[in-house]
Amino acid sequence: MEKTEETKDIIEKDFVAFPDITADVLNVLLYQGKNIIKKENLLPGPTEIIYQGNRKLRTQYEDLCKYDMSDGKIRLMYLIANQSKTDGKMLLRKAGYTGGIYREQYEGQVPNSFPVIELVLYWGVNKWRSSRDFRKLFRKWNLSEDEWNYIDELKLHVYEMRHLPERTRKLFQSDMRIVVDFLAEGEKYRSDRKIVHKAALIKMIKVLSGETDINDVEKWMEEHKIREEDEITVCELFDQYERKGRAEGVQIGVECGEARRLVADIENVMKFFQVTLEKACEGLGTTVNKYEEAKKLV
Repeated sequence: MEKTEETKDIIEKDFVAFPDITADVLNVLLYQGKNIIKKENLLPGPTEIIYQGNRKLRTQYEDLCKYDMSDGKIRLMYLIANQSKTDGKMLLRKAGYTGGIYREQYEGQVPNSFPVIELVLYWGVNKWRSSRDFRKLFRKWNLSEDEWNYIDELKLHVYEMRHLPERTRKLFQSDMRIVVDFLAEGEKYRSDRKIVHKAALIKMIKVLSGETDINDVEKWMEEHKIREEDEITVCELFDQYERKGRAEGVQIGVECGEARRLVADIENVMKFFQVTLEKACEGLGTTVNKYEEAKKLV
């Protein structure tokens, strides 16, 4: 299970990391589709912050970090976290990470000071019900309004990618539009949109659909002479990939059908002739090993 989640995290991170997709995500989710962020102005930043734990230095990782550059200076830093599950303490993680970055600025470890914006892309099926601000996180403390006046506000900007309204989905210009439309419409989704990042898109849709085996994607593209630079639409790519699935499904179906017949024949012989498994297999010209293998497929 841990390996599955790790694979999913890597695929999500790699997909969003493409500069055109990062810029698109920021422009749509933060700026209502305005072309504020230019992909050519985005530079990758560090995704690792070291902080002092109880007894030793510890490391905290963020999925994606991008500098928005202007005239050779850092104008803004954007942090993007991909989440598959809700996290009630995500606010504290944000406080630690952004705090670490501001500490680096204070200590002069970066060339200039700049604000930090963090957003969470939540890919889970269930709605996000965890705390998005400090008032909700600490609601059990029954603090007075006077006390709240002196507590810094911290908000978690969470975007539920499976539940984006259609008007928001339509603002995406990159391959992210294909992903969010697929999540909203399911396997019936079809489109004439051109795909830019073909292998990454297939992997993204596979892991979001619950599949874990993504190692065959590049091999399949190579076999079908599909190159990343080729022009291909969603319909064309999906149809080819589904034909592959159907072909494999037919083969699996044949194997399962043969296995069921073999198991049924052997067990009928055992029942009606009151013989052992070994004798039944021998009488049908097969082996116990083949019976056991067939049994696993049934």
